[in-house]
Amino acid sequence: MDRQKKFLLNEDQIPTHWYNIQAEMPNKPLPMLNPGTKEPLTVDDLAHIFPRECCVQELDQENAWIKIPEPIREKYKYYRATPLVRAYALEEALGTPAHIYFKNESTNPLGSHKINSALAQCYYAKEEGTTNVTTETGAGQWGAALAYAAKIFGLEAAVYQVKISMQQKPYRSSIMRTFGAAVTASPSMSTRAGKDLITKDPTHPGSLGTAISEAVELAVTTPNCKYTLGSVLNHVSLHQTVIGLEAEKQMEMAGEYPDMVVACFGGGSNFSGIAFPFMRHNLNDGKKTEFIAAEPESCPKLTRGKFEYDFGDEAGLTPLIPMFTLGHNFKPANIHAGGLRYHGAGTIVSQLIKDGLMRGVDIPQLESFDAGMLFARTEGIIPAPESCHAIAAVIREAKKCKETGEEKVILFNLSGHGLIDMTAYDQYINGDLQNYQLSDAAIEANTASLEHLT
Repeated sequence: MDRQKKFLLNEDQIPTHWYNIQAEMPNKPLPMLNPGTKEPLTVDDLAHIFPRECCVQELDQENAWIKIPEPIREKYKYYRATPLVRAYALEEALGTPAHIYFKNESTNPLGSHKINSALAQCYYAKEEGTTNVTTETGAGQWGAALAYAAKIFGLEAAVYQVKISMQQKPYRSSIMRTFGAAVTASPSMSTRAGKDLITKDPTHPGSLGTAISEAVELAVTTPNCKYTLGSVLNHVSLHQTVIGLEAEKQMEMAGEYPDMVVACFGGGSNFSGIAFPFMRHNLNDGKKTEFIAAEPESCPKLTRGKFEYDFGDEAGLTPLIPMFTLGHNFKPANIHAGGLRYHGAGTIVSQLIKDGLMRGVDIPQLESFDAGMLFARTEGIIPAPESCHAIAAVIREAKKCKETGEEKVILFNLSGHGLIDMTAYDQYINGDLQNYQLSDAAIEANTASLEHLT
C-alpha cells in the first residue's frame, strides 16, 4: 500500500502572521508586576531590558494576528517550512490503532525550534539600534540559535550557559563560539549575581534561573545591550506559532485533525508553538482537542507547582511573573534534558492550566530515554532528551488507544535532534542514568517564601 509519510509546504506557504492567543483567551493572563511597587509593568518598564517591539508584543491582549516582518520571513525561508511526518514505524512497533504525526523542527541548521524566535528578537534589537544582545541557555539549543541570529543581524552576543549543561554538552558551547558568541558557564564570577551565588554555594551546578540573573545583569549594566529570552515570555511563544500554523495546513493535507497535541515543556516555547494555533479552534470553533505538556518528573511545576507571583530568575532581578512555580531558588536535578530544568511556566500556559484548557504530565528520566531509543530505532531520528519527554507522553497515549481500540490522531512536536547529546545516550545504554523525584516537603519549603498575591 502506498502510504504518504511526509507532508511538505513550499516557502510561499510559510505563515505571514504569528498567532497571539492572549487576544482570544476567555481569561486573560494576570499582569507581570514591578517587584518594588507591585504595579503592572508597562512597555516602557520592559523596554529597559528587552527590544521595544518585543515588549509591545508581550503585553498585547487585543490583536490575535501580528504580522511577521518581511526580513524575518525571508530568513525563515532558509529552513522553513519544516516537514510533518506520519510515524508509521512507531505505530507498528506499538501495535496501536492511533495515528501518530510529528512536526520535525530538528531539520533546520540549528537543530531545534529555537531559531524561530531568535531571528525575530535579534531583528527587533537591530532595528532599534542595539549593538549587543545577551541571554541564558540550558542545554544550548537557544544559545546556539541566538548566537547564529545575532551574527546574521550584525550583533555581538554573550551567552551564559548553565554550568552542569556546559559540562554535559560541551559541543553546544563550541557551536555558539563558532558563530562568534562569548560563552560563560553560570554561575560565574563575572557578575554580582554570579558571585553571590558562588559565595553562598561554591559547588552550585547552575540553573536556568541563575543564568537568567547573570544575563539580565549584563544587559542592564552594558550600554546599548538588550536581553533576549528563549522561552517563558509571551512574545517568545508568539514567534513560535509558525510551527502550529504550518502544522494546521499539513494536517489538512493529511486529511486528519489531531485529537491530541503533545510537546515537551520547560518554559513553554515549543509547546506554545505547536499547541496555540490548534487551541484557538477549541476556543472559537468547538473543537475538543486535548493538549498535553510533558515535563520532567524531577521538575514538576505544571502538576505540583504553586500558582503564585514569582521571579523568573534566582537572584530576583526580573519582574514578578504569575506562574506555576517550584520557587525561583529551586535547584533542579542534573538530568540530561537541560532545556526543561526551569522552575516556572509562562503566564499564558499557567492561565490555561488554571482554566483546564491543557494539562501537564510528568515523565521520569529513564522512561524518556526508553521512548527516545524506540523512536530512534523505528523512525531513524535520534531525538533531543527534551523531545524524548514528548515522545514518552505520546507512547503512553498510543498504548491507551491499543487497550481501548480508539483510533485517535496524535500530533507532537519533535523540538530538536539529539546528535550533540550522545553522551546522555551512552550513559543510558550503559545503565548509568537514574530517575529523580522531588518530595512534597521540598516543594513546600521552596515556595513557602513566595508572596501570595494570587
